[in-house]
Order: sequence, then C-alpha cells, then structure tokens
Amino acid sequence: MDDFWTNALWSLAPTVLVGLIFWMIMRSILRADRTERKVYAKVEAEERAKLGLPPATGGAENPPAV
Repeated sequence: MDDFWTNALWSLAPTVLVGLIFWMIMRSILRADRTERKVYAKVEAEERAKLGLPPATGGAENPPAV
C-alpha cells in the first residue's frame, strides 16, 4: 500500500510542477502588460497636456473605439 501512494505522488508531481510554472509565467506576462498599459496611459496624458489637447476619451478600463 505504501508503494501505491508513493507512485501516485511521483506520477502527479510533474503535472503539478509544470502547471505551477505555467501559472507563474502567465501571471508575470499579465502583470507586465497591465503595468505597461498604465505607464503608456500616463505618458500619453503628459504629452497631451504639453500640447494643450483635451484628455483622451477612454481610460485603461474603457479604451476609445478605433
């Protein structure tokens, strides 16, 4: 019986590890994208202010239609 549970754990370990690695990679990609969008919106707002243009109609949550 002990051998059964050991084999079961060793069988699941690679799947769980690959799943965790995938989750960490996707999480970092989504966080980087969110941060990049915030920074881009801030830079765009600063440039619009310099040029005296009105603020953009859409925000990060509600981008303007193209």
